Amino acid sequence: MKTQKSFFEQNGGTYTQVGDVLIPNLTFGEDEKRSVGKYGRMRKRYLKDRHPVLYSELLLSGKLYSHLQEIEEACEGRMELLTRQMAKQEGVTEALKAADQMEWVRHMNSIRNRAEEVVLSELVYC
Repeated sequence: MKTQKSFFEQNGGTYTQVGDVLIPNLTFGEDEKRSVGKYGRMRKRYLKDRHPVLYSELLLSGKLYSHLQEIEEACEGRMELLTRQMAKQEGVTEALKAADQMEWVRHMNSIRNRAEEVVLSELVYC
């Protein structure tokens, strides 16, 4: 009697028998071994908690870590751009840094916090 192959087997998947159970042989490519930064980890947690179907789809297709890396790079670029623009608009310059470092630090911390709120809402939690 010939058994019908599963969809997994038809697409090149193999199994390992452990006792009476067949366990699929799943491997991850080099892409999944890359580490992601703060924003990538936040996006991963958001997808896992709020969009489990999308998270599973990305994970099983092997595209999760490339997606997280794209988010990480986009967030870093957007943070840099927003921080630079806001500092220029608010007059936070190197002259202020030289004259009053604590005031410069206060302004820059405020700018970074506001820029991060924008980045999180536009890129991570969407």
